[in-house]
Amino acid sequence: MKFRSLLLPLAISFSLGSNAQALKPQQGKTEQPPAPVQAPSSTAQQLYANAQQDLLQLRVLTKSGNSQSSVGSGFLIGTSNLVVTNYHVVSQIALEPDIYFGEYKDTKGKSGAIELLAVDVLHDLAVVRVNVNGTGFFNVPFATGDQPQPALTPLQQGQHLYSLGNPLDLGFTISEGTYNGESHRGFSAQLMFTGPVNPGMSGGPNVTANGHLAGVNVAHRRDGELVSFLVPAIYVQQLLAKVSPDMTPPKDFNPTIGEQLLQHQTVMVDKLLEKPFSIKQLGPYQVPVRESEQVRCWGNTDNSEKKAYSIDSINCSMESAIFVSGELQTGHLSMHHKFAQNKKLNTMQFAKLATNLYNGQVYSTAKSETITPAYCTEDFIAHKNISLRALVCTEAYHKFKELYDFTLITASTDDSEKSLQSMINIQGVSYANGVKLITEFLEGIDRAAIKDIAQQETSTSITTSSTEAAQ
Repeated sequence: MKFRSLLLPLAISFSLGSNAQALKPQQGKTEQPPAPVQAPSSTAQQLYANAQQDLLQLRVLTKSGNSQSSVGSGFLIGTSNLVVTNYHVVSQIALEPDIYFGEYKDTKGKSGAIELLAVDVLHDLAVVRVNVNGTGFFNVPFATGDQPQPALTPLQQGQHLYSLGNPLDLGFTISEGTYNGESHRGFSAQLMFTGPVNPGMSGGPNVTANGHLAGVNVAHRRDGELVSFLVPAIYVQQLLAKVSPDMTPPKDFNPTIGEQLLQHQTVMVDKLLEKPFSIKQLGPYQVPVRESEQVRCWGNTDNSEKKAYSIDSINCSMESAIFVSGELQTGHLSMHHKFAQNKKLNTMQFAKLATNLYNGQVYSTAKSETITPAYCTEDFIAHKNISLRALVCTEAYHKFKELYDFTLITASTDDSEKSLQSMINIQGVSYANGVKLITEFLEGIDRAAIKDIAQQETSTSITTSSTEAAQ
């Protein structure tokens, strides 16, 4: 089961056809004059003037045709030749160094090669080395030797912040906004920045009015306006503490990435299972859900009078995931429950409807370069007070041998007029943790107690009567 994250990483992947279409004027419409550009504040002007020599655009190109594949931003640390950016900006270099290489370009148009030194996939950070040194503007203190980690300047909600980078490959810019606290929708904190952070600004710095690093541009919401996110500067500190300007980079980043993903899945599963799943009722059935900061749930009812059946559903999903490559996002969980009830169909028609709802929920990955084809087993089982048809599928990661995706789909078989179908999809976990989550989920599926069904029917009856009285 594929998912699409609501968070949009800010690196640009180039596609000539899509860009050409986006820039093409619509025929038959009068061109509108451009909206007036708001003058930057004096603080923004001064920050950009001081920071511009340490800002870089980072580009990933193909070795075969020297063609640009993606573009983002970065910034020089202190007076060193180390540059901080997002992992997703340089992920192609990390995963396929034989195919891709990187270049930088500064605000004056000078360019040169970049060398990837370190990655932090969990927080979407990377450090690259270049052949120029910074002026010292982005001075991030970090622990050395026996010295403790220096404290960073705390942020206050509503405080003005400033993001720098090269949006849409149009040129270096600075955008002004405000800090609005931490988001914990994932398993590590991100800073909420109410301000424009556009594609191409990935990896660029976000600073306070005093020039102190607040974070690194990383994403914005697809479904919101000026809802942007930053990687907190503390994670930059931690990554820089593992890097030195003269270090020899690993020849293969896959073991490092795999180790970080295994670390994340342990934290994720422990958090998801720190307390039992909540139990919700759908018709005569009860189903498990997880509602938390990391997992959000929504309900829906399709009970039109014109339809010959009704469907009630509950969907729960994590809004965050770990970006590994354009083809692989992982560290994600979703749960889905669907209760169908017959109103006008005959038994065979309803059985066909239930079967169609059940089928087609596991996609083939036979040709995937990132994951193996699904290995599935299916059986009919008697479970607690309910009979189920159950399908379990497992897929292994090609490059990260201890990681798997799991899918469990169940369908009730104990009532010819009602069908409960449930699914849990888990991405990027160890085999043991996948089995643990599936077992916990399956334990929550059952027939509701008779008193609970009667209570629900009474509640529905009262609601219907109240509605009729109002009409």
